[in-house]
Amino acid sequence: MEIGISTFVETTPDVQTGEVISHAQRLREVVEEIVLADRVGLDVFGVGEHHRKDYAASSPAVVLAAAAPQTQRIRLTSAVTVLSSDDPVRVFQDFSTLDGISNGRAEIMAGRGSFIESFPLFGYDLQDYDELYDEKLELLLKIRESEKVTWSGKHRPAINNLGVYPRPVQNPLPVWIGSGGTPESVVRAGMLGLPLVLAIIGGRPVQFAPLVQLYKRAAAKAGHDPTKLPVASHSHGFIAEDNETAADKFFPSTQQVMNVIGRERGWGHYDRSSYDAARSFEGALYVGDPETVAQKIIHLRKNVGITRFMLHVPLGTMPHEDVMRAIELLGTEVAPRVREEISRWEAAGEVKP
Repeated sequence: MEIGISTFVETTPDVQTGEVISHAQRLREVVEEIVLADRVGLDVFGVGEHHRKDYAASSPAVVLAAAAPQTQRIRLTSAVTVLSSDDPVRVFQDFSTLDGISNGRAEIMAGRGSFIESFPLFGYDLQDYDELYDEKLELLLKIRESEKVTWSGKHRPAINNLGVYPRPVQNPLPVWIGSGGTPESVVRAGMLGLPLVLAIIGGRPVQFAPLVQLYKRAAAKAGHDPTKLPVASHSHGFIAEDNETAADKFFPSTQQVMNVIGRERGWGHYDRSSYDAARSFEGALYVGDPETVAQKIIHLRKNVGITRFMLHVPLGTMPHEDVMRAIELLGTEVAPRVREEISRWEAAGEVKP
C-alpha cells in the first residue's frame, strides 16, 4: 500500500486576510513539502498542472526536478499532466529528464484535465477534446516504447523515424491514467494495461468499487494481468492532532475553493453541513486525527481495491506550517498504521476487492 501527497500548488486569497502569496513563494514552499514527504517515509508526491492565476504550477516536471536532488526515495509524479493540450514529445522529454535527475523516480499521470484554460492558451479547439487526448496518449506510449518513432496523426505534425531523447532510467517510464470516474476512461486504462488513478473527491468512495472491477475486467480481456496493475486514489484531506482541530483548520479554505469552482461549474453552495457529511466515515474527505484518517484509508483499500492513496493537501491556501505538520503526521503516524493493518489483512488471506 503506497501512501503519498498530491497538490495543485494553489495561490488563492487567504480566507482571513485576503492576502495572496506570490507564485514564487508557493513554489518554494511546495519544494519544502516534497522534501519533508520524502524524509518522513511517504511513497509518492504529485504536482498538478494548471494554467490560471490561482495555481502556481504550470510545469510539474520543473517543480519536481527542483526537489529531486534533495530527496532519496519518494516517487515524483504529475497529478495530472494535461496531455490533450501538450506535446507528447515534450512531455516525455521533460519527465525522462526528471527520471534521470531523480535516478529513476519519475512518473507521468496523464489526463484530460478538469480545467480548460490550457486549450485556448495553446491554440486547441475544445470541440476536439476527446480526439486530442486519444491521439496524444497514443503518441506518448509509442515514444515510451521505442527510441526511434514513426507516427502520424491529425493534430500534430508527423514524425518519421526520429529519436526522442533523453531516454529514462526506468524502462518503461511509468504512465498512469488519471480519471474522474467515467466508465470509458477506466476501460481505456484497463485495455492499455496502464495503472489507474481515480479522483475520489465527492460522494461515497465505496461507490467507486464497481469502476475498479470494470477496469480489472477490461485489463484481463485485453490480455493484461489485473493483479499487477495498481489503482490509486486522489482525495482531499487534512491531518492534525485531533479531529476537531483538523476539521476547523481545513474547512475555511475548502469552502472557499469549492464555492469558487462551484460558481464556475454550477454546483450548489458548499457549507459546513456538506463538509461535515463528507468527513464522515463513508464520506470522501479524509480529515481528522491520524487514527481516523488511517481507518478511512484502510476501509478504502479493503472495499474499493485502492493500492496507492494520495492525500490532496492543502485545498486552497493554508498556512505552510499546518500543511507541513499534516504531511509529517501522514508519514509518521498514518502510513505505519495503514501498512501494518493491510499487511496483516493480506497475510491472513482475506479476499481482496
